Amino acid sequence: MPNNYPTSNIYTPDQYAAVLIQRYSQQLTTLYNLGARKVVLFGLGPIGCPPAAIAKYGTNGKPCVESLNNLVKLFNDRLKPLVDDLNNGLSDANFTFINFSWFAAPLNAVPNIACCRIAGPEGLCIPNSNPCLVRALTAWFDGFHPSESSNKILAKRSYNALLPTDAYPYDISHLARL
Repeated sequence: MPNNYPTSNIYTPDQYAAVLIQRYSQQLTTLYNLGARKVVLFGLGPIGCPPAAIAKYGTNGKPCVESLNNLVKLFNDRLKPLVDDLNNGLSDANFTFINFSWFAAPLNAVPNIACCRIAGPEGLCIPNSNPCLVRALTAWFDGFHPSESSNKILAKRSYNALLPTDAYPYDISHLARL
């Protein structure tokens, strides 16, 4: 959205990801200084997969908008090193990273269809319209937000990692036991 935000005229995507991580580190250090000791950093999900992104940019035959997901990767790839820096540099700190890059759609769900009819580029549901009857079959409630069934899967895999790549250095269940 270069008309609203000038950052794309100031930074390359890689530079901007670095700036965001640096500012994020400052904010997390402030939280630590205020007493936070157990903190979960949630990575960004694949913002090229929601129906609104696909409708706006197209996918060139791919399941998602790869250019948007590549931007997310620039940020997410810096979160593990940030967690290491915080855990090593702040005594008694327990930061962990939850990786949502795998999320495009839950199994048995329609991946790129919203549960409601969408109005305009905002990707929001048409006011007073009826949502789909079987919400568990859609990955997205509206053009941007995961459905309830998607959020349940995200929450379960955050708390108990299914794969080693889901969380670093540990999932939330492990963090809670520390």
